[in-house]
Amino acid sequence: MPSWDRIEGNWKQFTGKIQERWGELTNDDLDVVAGRREQLVGKIQERYGIVTDQAERQVAAWMNELAEADKGVARPKPSKH
Repeated sequence: MPSWDRIEGNWKQFTGKIQERWGELTNDDLDVVAGRREQLVGKIQERYGIVTDQAERQVAAWMNELAEADKGVARPKPSKH
């Protein structure tokens, strides 16, 4: 699973993936979140009318999906030269 530090450090790269998952979140919402996990959970909770625990589980599941996608990326094999 990618660490939240990685997501926070590359926030702009992840905003598109976040909006794919949670389409109700606006660009302004994501600017406010600015890479902070607890803010993202709060915005998901607010926009979707769910409890914090549900929003936390959704974020954790999304991070697991990112990790699975990362595993599927072909990595070049080290050269034996």
